[in-house]
Amino acid sequence: MSMVTKGGYRDTVLGATVVLTAAVLLGLVYAKDDRPEQGETDGYILTALFKRADGISVGSLVRLSGVNVGKVVDQKLAPDYRARLTLHMEQGVEVTADTAAVIQTDGLLGAKYIELKPGGDERMLEPGQEIAFTQDAMVLEELVGMIIEQAKAKRGYAGKPVPSLTE
Repeated sequence: MSMVTKGGYRDTVLGATVVLTAAVLLGLVYAKDDRPEQGETDGYILTALFKRADGISVGSLVRLSGVNVGKVVDQKLAPDYRARLTLHMEQGVEVTADTAAVIQTDGLLGAKYIELKPGGDERMLEPGQEIAFTQDAMVLEELVGMIIEQAKAKRGYAGKPVPSLTE
């Protein structure tokens, strides 16, 4: 007794096509393109050390006055357990020696990026140098926890459970 569906081999070919298409799409999603993007070969490298670099990954943008001027190209743990980020800066963008690198969020729950805030120094950072002044990422969960603890302290419930309405 042979088990052939009403559609015959058409169903088998259609199923194989769907599986093959899904495999190709999955491969495209996970494929890594090692070719440099246009303009990525031009420019120079800076580094920055952060205590916390939550939300920043390779490919995150670097902005100066709201304009994209580079991106994060490498992320490693330094020997002192800080996050060492390598920034690829566009050619022609000069950064002062006292520039601060701050991890910001694009909106309330948006993607994180590095905002460069230049200082008043006339000296410029040379390729390969480190940005000395950094400000870590704000973690939303920690911020909400601090607000709740402050509210408890104001009401006299610091370190104690808050009474419920049913008690």
